[in-house]
Order: sequence, then C-alpha cells, then structure tokens
Amino acid sequence: MIKVGLTGGIGCGKSTVSKNFASKGISIIDADKIAHNIIAPETKALKEIIVAFGKSLLQKDGSLNRAALKKQVFSDTKKLLRLEAILDPKIYAAIEKQLVKSEALANTSRYIIADIPLLLEKNYNKLFDYIVVVDCLPEQQIKRIQQRDNMKLEIIQSIIDKQISREKRLKQATHILDNSGSKEQLLLQIEALHQEFIRLDIKSAYK
Repeated sequence: MIKVGLTGGIGCGKSTVSKNFASKGISIIDADKIAHNIIAPETKALKEIIVAFGKSLLQKDGSLNRAALKKQVFSDTKKLLRLEAILDPKIYAAIEKQLVKSEALANTSRYIIADIPLLLEKNYNKLFDYIVVVDCLPEQQIKRIQQRDNMKLEIIQSIIDKQISREKRLKQATHILDNSGSKEQLLLQIEALHQEFIRLDIKSAYK
C-alpha cells in the first residue's frame, strides 16, 4: 500500500485537505489524535510529564492541563526539548504501528495518508513513499489563523518561526496542493491527486 505523508504550515488548510481525502474513503492517521491519546490519564507519557514539569499540571479528573503545560514550554527551549524527548519517540512509534496495521488491512483503502503537522521537522520522511505539502501565501496563512483562532500576531509569528521554513517545506515535497486560491480550486487539486495515487497504487501492485 502506498503511504503518503500530509503536512503544511499552520493555517495553510491541512485539516480541510485531510477531511476531503477521508470523505473519499481514504484511511487517515491523525498525528494530533495520537498525541492526545498518548497523554491520556494514567498513561506512561502523562506520568513522565508530571514528574518532569510538576503535579500542578494534573487536573482533578486525572487529565493533563495542556494549556498550562504549553505556557511552561512556549518560551523555554530547554523545557520544550525535555517535553519532546518524552513525547516524540512515543508518537513516532504509534504512527509507525498504525501504518503497519493499515497495510495489513489494505483492502479497506487504496492508499493511506498520515496527517502530521511537524512531519518534516521531526524527520518522519522515511516512513512515506510521498510527501504532500499544503501551501498558501504567508500573508494568507497569518490572516486565516487570526480569523480561526483570534490569535495575536506575535504569537502566530512565533509559531510559524518554530516550524520549518516555507522554502524548505516545498523543496522536500513530492506533491504540492496550492491553497492560495478558492476552495473549489483546492478541491479540484485534491481530486486530481487522489486519482494519481490510485494509479500509483495499481502500478505498484504489479511490480
């Protein structure tokens, strides 16, 4: 089964693309959902986070106060690296496990997509046959985040600065979905890419 990694800068429209592929019956591995499950109550990761960052992060229901943790690591590089050391290996292993599981159930989907916001930053490239990058103009990216999250410009810029640059992201892509135009234009590109991956899947089956 062809394995496709889907990524893009914050605000570029990756979630819209992922949902559209899912509506076509394509299996989607959602890295954000995996990350949330890894820090669920009573998990090993949550226990490690509490030891590293303090019991004050544990809420009454046993869940992690994600907003408080984010506040701790947002401007402290050492703390961020410590958190990543706890989470990154577990997230990688979970994604890899789901890819293997999906291959075993290949008859349910023509190919599989893993929706990973930091795919390139975390060097997940080797897990995939193709890398799809959702792209838009930087000014559109900022405007969309402001409209969606009502976030201050300096916070948006800080998040963007922590991600790989647009130039490097596009350079590593095997396929690019241009989301600088209308939604209709984006949907046409998605459909064309969907058909291409089906053809590639059929071709690979005869190798």
